[in-house]
Amino acid sequence: MVNVVLGGFYGDEGKGKIIDYLAADADITVRYSGGNNAGHTIIVDGVKFAFHLIPSGILNKGTKAVIGNGVVVDPKVLIEEMKVVEENGYSVENLCISNKAHLIMPYHIAMDRLLEELRGNGKIGTTVRGIGPTYCDKYERSGIRVGDLLSSKFEDKVRENVARKNDIFRLYGREEFDAEEIIKEYKGYAEILKPYIMDTVILLHNAISEDKKIVCEGAQATLLDIDHGSYPFVTSSSPCVGGVCTGTGIGAKYLNEVYGVVKAYSSRVGEGPYITEQKNEIGDTIRELGHEYGTTTKRPRRCGWLDAVALRYAVMINGLTGIAINHLDTIGKLDKIKLCVAYNHKGDVNMDFSTDQEYIDECEPVYEEFDGNFGDISNVKSRKDLPENAKKYLDRIEELAGAPIKFIGTGAGRENMIVE
Repeated sequence: MVNVVLGGFYGDEGKGKIIDYLAADADITVRYSGGNNAGHTIIVDGVKFAFHLIPSGILNKGTKAVIGNGVVVDPKVLIEEMKVVEENGYSVENLCISNKAHLIMPYHIAMDRLLEELRGNGKIGTTVRGIGPTYCDKYERSGIRVGDLLSSKFEDKVRENVARKNDIFRLYGREEFDAEEIIKEYKGYAEILKPYIMDTVILLHNAISEDKKIVCEGAQATLLDIDHGSYPFVTSSSPCVGGVCTGTGIGAKYLNEVYGVVKAYSSRVGEGPYITEQKNEIGDTIRELGHEYGTTTKRPRRCGWLDAVALRYAVMINGLTGIAINHLDTIGKLDKIKLCVAYNHKGDVNMDFSTDQEYIDECEPVYEEFDGNFGDISNVKSRKDLPENAKKYLDRIEELAGAPIKFIGTGAGRENMIVE
């Protein structure tokens, strides 16, 4: 059985918490896209874990944690993360890294920074972790893969890539890279990572044939998808459900439940359209109540009301079988809560979401208002036991989205959750 957890909006929705719950009895958790530009935060026994590459299932003894072929891997970051896991009393012996995943090299990070600077006022808001340039090399077919670390051709590939990239850096008066230094550095990484590198496609299909339970975890989210997000203000991979198949090698027929995670409000990091953003005291209040600062970058997130039009789009694009809604406790601290139920485009009120920026710029959100003040709901274990105000808000979200709410986050801890 293969279940999927992905982001419904712009990322940072608390996917890690839902993945952690589903991974408790999973045989395998597998990350299928993105790189260390994403972060999943889990709090276990008061200890905060911020995962950027390693699937969060690593905290469950007996669960294999697979980094799939669709991920781009910075080996330095990965090894640092492995150390953090071990320092907190957990083992990384069940970590598996796809030999087909692509490596982030030092010149990718420098290229990322250069490209963002050259965009001037048209900046995308990249995390400058080298993600985009690594995917560029992947699709340009000059990328270096994790399996190449163990190949006799690794050194030649590095030298060829460095020579080409230095031509560009020289043109812009930037510091050039020494191929031999990179080779030495990455061979050191190879010695550490060698026991974990394998063909994960075979591993996953063997597990499927044995009826093992697999949880696929996405990075970023639907509205940041390279194809279906608010292009060009998107990530460089496919966080949507299609990315599961390409990023793991698991065929579509094996997918079971697909859960989309959102918050009871919304947030976004970086540039791009965001129709329900509140550039005011409400937005500031939500940011502070929800501690909305990037797991990876620490950047303050843009905050606003939940957009049911965008959520309906996420349900449609991903074929969501269920919704997980986090931070109900956070939004419940406000006196009044607004929910975007439609867009008004030049007098035409509809629920047609679009990634066309000009269209969105011409739209006004149509809101319905709900009473807040939910009180302390952190220990509530059933939806029927929630305050009436909270139930009305959830019922309306469910009605507009067209998919059932299966998980409700009621606090920061892994135990603060209602499962329907």
